[in-house]
Amino acid sequence: MTSTEHHLDEAVDRALRGPARDRNPRVGCVLVDPAGQVVGAGHHAGAGSPHAEVAALASAGDLARGATAYVTLEPCNHHGRTGPCARALRDAGVVRVVYAVPDPTAQAGGGAAWLRAHGIPVERCAHPAAEALVSDWARARTLGRPHVTWKIASTLDGRVAAADGSSRWITSAEAREDAHRLRSRVDAVVVGTGTALADDPALTARTPDGAAAPVQPVRVVVGLRDLPTGARLGLGPDPALHLRTRDPHEVLAALTAHGVHSVLLEGGPTLAGAFWRAGCVDEVLVYLAPALLGAGASAVPDLGVRTIDDAVRLELAEVRPVGPDLRLRLVPGRPAPSTPPGHPAVHALVPPVPSSEED
Repeated sequence: MTSTEHHLDEAVDRALRGPARDRNPRVGCVLVDPAGQVVGAGHHAGAGSPHAEVAALASAGDLARGATAYVTLEPCNHHGRTGPCARALRDAGVVRVVYAVPDPTAQAGGGAAWLRAHGIPVERCAHPAAEALVSDWARARTLGRPHVTWKIASTLDGRVAAADGSSRWITSAEAREDAHRLRSRVDAVVVGTGTALADDPALTARTPDGAAAPVQPVRVVVGLRDLPTGARLGLGPDPALHLRTRDPHEVLAALTAHGVHSVLLEGGPTLAGAFWRAGCVDEVLVYLAPALLGAGASAVPDLGVRTIDDAVRLELAEVRPVGPDLRLRLVPGRPAPSTPPGHPAVHALVPPVPSSEED
């Protein structure tokens, strides 16, 4: 391992001290003197707090002069609640900057170019762990809302329940374990009140032995109806967030305010259909069981398609076996209508897409 990789590892460790769910991504910075000693370190503690570079400079004091800054994310170059980090580094006497992830946003980007223009050498060193820190936030910023994955577990003929309503279990234990790993990677799991009332789900992420996973998503119920006393979604140290609306845009706006960057739709076809019609589905993840039912509830609601020419076509991004089942990841063939103009659609379950801090 090179010294650069080592110091970026240290910056990532600092970044992980920041909140996992926040309007801003987690960012870390370490300042290293010419002898290779860390003289300052900092992380972004959440929206409204000093950026990682500013926190590191504060911890180093005068020792920052002559140091190299190792930052997980390109220093920002904009005025928000705090001044530009690029200028703060220059003013503190930092003589070199190494960053892992470039800032793609028009608002905050350009810090590296500004530093170079002011005589400070800047180097970009790719670092997968630093990229993973900001990938969810990057997708959300690009889309202008949280990234939404519609999860389906169905038979070969597209059924999510048999004619008598029974649905446990359509897919294998291996597929269910994979789905629980997915829950622990997303910020929020969303169901409608119909699913909540019919199935009384917990929506927690669990390990293969049934224990609670160390990282849990925000549990969310969407709809106007009340849940009964004792419902599992109302239990635990953090009861589910009940959003009393049927508008997907209102749901995503509320979740954005809660620092959510990625959403997993686990409700039935009614909820998923509403998000689809609103242009708020960015990928579809299908666990496909090698089974046929011939009748029963369909995985997909009426999409208004009346002729084969109007069929919804998806791009197959990934196929892999999960036990006896298949997991298919598909993305819409064109950007969702809610994608902000001039911004590309960003797809994939956990892609290494970079982004930046905001104030």
